[in-house]
Order: sequence, then C-alpha cells, then structure tokens
Amino acid sequence: MKKKIAVVTLSSAVAAFYCKQLQELFGEHMIVEKYSLDNNSIKGTIDTDIVVISTDSIYGTVKKYIKDDCEIIITSITLSKIGLEKITEIPKDKKVMLVNLSLEMAVETISLIYQLGVNHVEFIPVYPRIDEIPDLDIAITPGESRYVPKNVKQVIDIGHRVLDINTIIDIAVKLDLDDLLKKHKIQRYFKSIVTNRYGVEKLMRLTNRLESQFSILLQGLEEGIIGVDLEGIVYFYNESAESIIGLKKEEVLGKHVKELIPQLPFEQVLYKSKSIKQKLVKINGCAISVNVDPITSDRNLYGAAAIIKRFSDAEKEQHKLRSQLLGKGHIAKYSFQDIIGESEVMNKVKDIAKRMAKSDSSILIRGETGTGKELFAQAIHNSSNRKEYQFVAVNCAALPESLLESELFGYEEGAFTGARKGGKLGLFELAHMGTLFLDEIGEMELSLQARLLRAIQEREVMRIGGDRVIHVDVRIIAATNRNLKELVNKGDFRQDLYFRLNVLPLNLIPLRERKEDILLLVDEIKKELNIDFKLSNQATNAFLKYRWEGNVRELRNYIEYLAHLEKKEIDVEELPFNCECINYIDNISSLSDFEENTLKRFKMNVGNKIEKYIFILKNLEESYKNKLRIGRRSLADNAKLKGVFLSEQEIRTILNELQSYGMVSISRGRGGTEITEFGLKVVKNL
Repeated sequence: MKKKIAVVTLSSAVAAFYCKQLQELFGEHMIVEKYSLDNNSIKGTIDTDIVVISTDSIYGTVKKYIKDDCEIIITSITLSKIGLEKITEIPKDKKVMLVNLSLEMAVETISLIYQLGVNHVEFIPVYPRIDEIPDLDIAITPGESRYVPKNVKQVIDIGHRVLDINTIIDIAVKLDLDDLLKKHKIQRYFKSIVTNRYGVEKLMRLTNRLESQFSILLQGLEEGIIGVDLEGIVYFYNESAESIIGLKKEEVLGKHVKELIPQLPFEQVLYKSKSIKQKLVKINGCAISVNVDPITSDRNLYGAAAIIKRFSDAEKEQHKLRSQLLGKGHIAKYSFQDIIGESEVMNKVKDIAKRMAKSDSSILIRGETGTGKELFAQAIHNSSNRKEYQFVAVNCAALPESLLESELFGYEEGAFTGARKGGKLGLFELAHMGTLFLDEIGEMELSLQARLLRAIQEREVMRIGGDRVIHVDVRIIAATNRNLKELVNKGDFRQDLYFRLNVLPLNLIPLRERKEDILLLVDEIKKELNIDFKLSNQATNAFLKYRWEGNVRELRNYIEYLAHLEKKEIDVEELPFNCECINYIDNISSLSDFEENTLKRFKMNVGNKIEKYIFILKNLEESYKNKLRIGRRSLADNAKLKGVFLSEQEIRTILNELQSYGMVSISRGRGGTEITEFGLKVVKNL
C-alpha cells in the first residue's frame, strides 16, 4: 500500500517544486499531495501519513488542519551545487540583492548561503512591497525572478531551495522506506546538493551496511553526532553536538576524544566492536543519553559514531533512562526495619502502613513535625510493587508557587524567561512508574491544587509552554502536619483534592504518646552518632515526662547537644529543657470544685472558639517552661507560623477574657503575659 504525504508551503510554486522532487525520488512508493497558503488550497483536515511543512513560520497556521496522530516534519533546505557555484562566481566584496517572496524567506536564504560557506558577498534582502528598493546591479533569487526589480542589470536565478539530506532521510525512515535510500537516484540526488555536514558523507563512505548504520546517521542529524576513527581522533562533530557538549568544532576536530569528552564510552566500543545503548552520562552538569555504535564494513572496523541527546523527552526510552537515575538522589533509602519503635501504638501504625503499601491508592500521612512522615513514605514505597522505580520527593512549602509548578510539571524550552535550554523534565514524569511524595501538601496554593488534582485524576500532565499531553503512572503519597479538613472548611484547601488524597489516611503518633519508645530511640541515636553517655535516673525521668513538641527530630537534637558536653553521665541539671516546669506541671493537683465550675462556665461561654483559647494557653505554657513572658505580637507571629488565624486585636480580647477567669496574668506595658497555676491545670484538663 502506497504511503501518503502532504507538502504544505507558503507558495504554490514551491509546493509544486517540492512535490516533484519527492515523486522523482520515491516514485511509485508514495502519493504526494500539495497545499499552499497563497491560493487557500487547504479546505479541510489533511489526512496523510506525514505532513511536510516548508518553514516554522507557517506551522501555527497549518497545525489546526492536521490530524493529531499525523507525523509532522519541518523541512531542512539547502541549495543545489549548480546554484551555489553561480554565487561563488560573483566578484569579491560585491553588494547584491537577494530577492524572495517575503523578508523572512529572503533572510532565511541569505543565512543558508552564509552557512554553506559563501561569505565574500554582501546580500541585501528584497521582497514584494518593500519600502525602498536598493540601487544595485545584481540580483540573486531562488526561482522567484518575477519579483526582481526591473532596473536590475544582471539576474542570477539559483533555482528553488531543495530538500536537504536530513529531510529526505527523515521522510524515508518515518514511512519505513529507508531501504530506498541506497537506490542510485537518491544517492545521485545527495551528490547534487550542498551540505555543510561533511562528516556525514565521510561516515556514509565508511559503511555499506545502510540498514543498520543509516538509523545512526538519521538520529545523528536530528541530535548530536560525533564520529571518531580507529585511533579515537574526532573527524565529525555536528552543530547539535556543539550545543550539547559546549565545545566548538574547531576545538574538537582532529583531537583525541578522550582528552576532550572522556565521559563518552568510545574506547569500550572500539576495543570490543560492540554497541553501547542507552547509557546515561553527565556532561557540564547536564544528563545526556548516549548511543555509541562501531562503524564496520566487511567485518572491518573503521571507527565509531556516538549519538547524544539531552535527557528531556518523556517519550524516548523513558524507563531505561530513568532507571539509571536510581542512585542519583531519587531513591527511597529507608524500609520499615529502619522505623524505631516497639510500643503497641507504633506497631499498629506500621502494620497499617505495610498493608497500604500493597495498594496503588493515594495515601495521606498526617503527623506533627518530626514524627517521621517521609520515613514512612519511603518505607511504604520500598514495600510496594513500585520499589524498583523512582521515589521522588518535593517539599510544597519550600518553593514559591511558580517554581513549584515548573518542578512538578516541567517546562519546554523558551516557556518563560530563564527557562533552561532544552526544557526540563517535571517530577511527575521523573516519578513515572514510581512514587511521588508531596510533603507539606497543606501549604500548596489553591491555583496549583487544581492542576495537581487534574494530574492525579487523569494520570497525565502537560509541561509549561507545551502543547502535548504526557501520560504518567505515579503513586501519590502526601504528608501534612496541618488539619486539612479544617483548611477545607476555611476554603484554603480544595475539598475534591482532599478526598482524592485521603483515600488511605495514615495518622502518625507523637512521641509523648508512645513514651515506651523514647529510651529505645535514645540508644539508637547514640549508636548512629557513635557516642556513649548515660542518663541519670532523674534525667531519664525528665526525658519520659517532657512533651517533645518536635518529636524525634527534637530528641535527636538534644542527644547531639548532650554528646558535646563530653560527659559519661548526664544529670538532670544538664538537660537543655526546664525540668522543674515538667515536674511542677506533672504534679499539679486536680481541679477544686470552684475551679471545676469556673472551667465549665468558661467552656460554655467561649463555645466553638475554644480551639483559639487552647492555642493561646499552650503557647503561654511553653513560655512558662522556658521561664519567659510572651506578648501579643509574639503570640500573633506564632499563630501565623502555625496557620492559626488570629489578629493581635483578637489575641488582646482572648487574653483579657482568660485573665477574667484567673487563667493568665497580664503585666502592664511590655511585661507580657504569664500563665497561672489554674491556667496550667486547664491546659492539662483540656
């Protein structure tokens, strides 16, 4: 069955010329349709195997007529050798017109001539409806003589620009017609056109095995290609390689590849005469995918060719490349065996988490700071069916909204000012087949929550500045130390996203509620830090009674602090927290009848605002432990830090009410506020 190809150009004459070229080269193997914008020949959807578009400038106009599953090729053009010879015969330092259909096409043709090595002539672009025609005797035109001004004495028609070797090979391979590339008429065509890729011609002469080597050349023309001889001397190095490696041709050609680019495995290929496929190396801090193939003919080895490309396309060998990123940071280091704790409540949480690991559903881990949310996330990943794939973690509170969006979804080259050349792979794509851990999910902005929800529901993402949807298979584990349900009620977190994440809820237990694990953790941290000291009985008792607001993280910090004391035994006086307050609060007597009635009256009066009063009292209790007084501004800052909405005016009202019940004592001026004994009893009771 014949392949169908459509050629779309700005000019009908150019469309006819390109169609004629393709018919002559591929003959009975394809049907060629032509379309042009100057005669409005596109009436409906273009339904062919490939659409060849003459220039980037018309791509946006043409794209809406093309089927989604259709291959698109933007032509790479050149000149015939005969046309180029006509230009080289022009005297040196002569000024000439370059006449074409438009300013853009005239400039493109001038750039092409310069690329092909002609630099002894100065070209002035001329096109229809130009404001001022230059007064010049000679005009060069690529088949557009009708637009040459009448006052020009000498017109040199170099013929229409022709399809370059890149485009011909691309069309042949995409249509599975690459076996035709060895036909005499196509080889003859290649010899009739000019190419600035002299290395390609040399590579082609070195091999007769077109079926295997042409795929290398094809990809090399699209991406970076580097050719070396048997000694490892570089004789071919294209422009894409310059861009990727960061070295110019003149710095590389004729030099030994090992001296300049030691990361490329040429030596192994030349020594074993075997290909190396899909190797990932790092050059100038950029991950590069490399294929290196030996160049042979009649079982004789002539050298090797490397195809290099940036690791940015999700569709190109995704898993092979990503699996090599394991060990480069995107791995889960911990398992359930690394989670220390033998208490009944801790064992129950671990059992629940192990069962959750067998599922692919989203998990929402809730717990105070320092309770080990990421530790559990990594352990779940390593117990799941996804353990061979990436574990990718991102802290949603650590990045501003715009940066977090680009990290999660990636971006295309030129998507915004400062975008990395070649674009960037998003964390969703990087976590494909693995786990994406979203820490502090409660801090994510509402606008970004909507996009996250769609990615989780549809299992597809679109990069910033991109126009294609990328399928991803990712297991989501989210974590927060905030009450997401309360945030939903306040309108600060999307309800639909909350339900999507909260499929499997996992609540981590604070350290103060599993006191039997405290001393076990102390011993494990001491082993890990390679330190040795004993806690006295009083110090041990203080450790068990302390509230550990920062949980295991706070415990670890204190162990490190005690290690620097360089003492064999640590007594209670040397502990970095106030043990007298612990003992005092712990030994407070129960409420008297009067106090109990006062507390009932207090709870009845404050009603559903009681959480705000408790927040203030707990802050005052913490200040009391540290022998400090705290003012309204500090209380407001703490509230803001912990996501509690309290203005200084509200705090003033709350403190006055608490003082009226005898729970706090407010000093005059800047003396701050102190919790009373009754206030401490209330905190303990509530």
